[in-house]
Amino acid sequence: MTTSLDIEDFLYDHPSAPILDVRSESEYAHDHIPNSISFPLLKDEERAEVGTLYKKTGREKAIERGLEIVGPRMAEMVRKAKKIAQSDHFVKIYCWRGGMRSKSLAWLLQTAGMQTFILNGGYKTYRRYVQAYFHQAFQFRVLGGYTGSGKTEVLKYIKELGRQIIDLEGLANHRGSAFGSISMPVQPSTKMFENVLFQSLSELDITKPIWIEDESRNIGKIFLPPDIYQVMKNSPIVFIDCDIEVREKHLMALYGGASIQELTASLEKIMKRLGYELYRQALDCLERNQLDAFCEIVLKYYDRSYEGLIKNRQPDQVKRIPIPSDWQHPKIAEYLVSLDI
Repeated sequence: MTTSLDIEDFLYDHPSAPILDVRSESEYAHDHIPNSISFPLLKDEERAEVGTLYKKTGREKAIERGLEIVGPRMAEMVRKAKKIAQSDHFVKIYCWRGGMRSKSLAWLLQTAGMQTFILNGGYKTYRRYVQAYFHQAFQFRVLGGYTGSGKTEVLKYIKELGRQIIDLEGLANHRGSAFGSISMPVQPSTKMFENVLFQSLSELDITKPIWIEDESRNIGKIFLPPDIYQVMKNSPIVFIDCDIEVREKHLMALYGGASIQELTASLEKIMKRLGYELYRQALDCLERNQLDAFCEIVLKYYDRSYEGLIKNRQPDQVKRIPIPSDWQHPKIAEYLVSLDI
């Protein structure tokens, strides 16, 4: 039996049922519902062929060609789906619009004795739902601080203390600065980032405060959802003011193992804004393996940039907290939580 479900029922009913994405491999790779399984009805080149045929000769010929392609694989598809579903024989299915691809697989699996659920409107409906979800009055507590303050690490300890957090940089696979991609996995697409951000937020109680790191409009190549960014800009900032020596040590721990080539390539991204003279000084430090002096130049540049952004905030928005140099990240997190902001 096949049942069509609206988006909320599809996402939250039958939570143990695996979700099959029957779009092509490239569609899935670009963005998909988190935790769904790629189960393409047609491969990329096959989809292109059927699509071209549809445009040139019409729907009937395109369907015939699609059946020719999929027919020999039907038995294997059933075996694969049953293995994924295990003993429950329940699966959820979606394609781009909730049309022929998802309905065809649902028919096949239903014929083989499985219970299938199709997403009404397909992945396109899911994306609209995600974007609409961001338009809410989230209670963000924005954790600010100069580069190297260890804000991501502090957030993790805040979570251990039982508070809600969202690690934007973790979701984006990027640390935010020009050097942020070093030793990090490849970034997802902006759409995929939005999907995992939605999933992370939907698992929290959004009527209660959520700690989140202060970010610019983009994290690497990813852009924050406009609604989320606007709420962050209007939220109170807790600014942890750490000594530059402490921050230098933190950056050395993060990037000390990076190659000179990686650091140089990242430095070139900020060459114009840094200025040629400081750029040459920083480059000279790298060539001499003087990483502490290199970090100092870079930190002073980012300090000026971030201070400019903070000045654009309303004075009563920013709570600046001097951090003693001997405080470690757990101690900072404990203190911030004790403030009950």
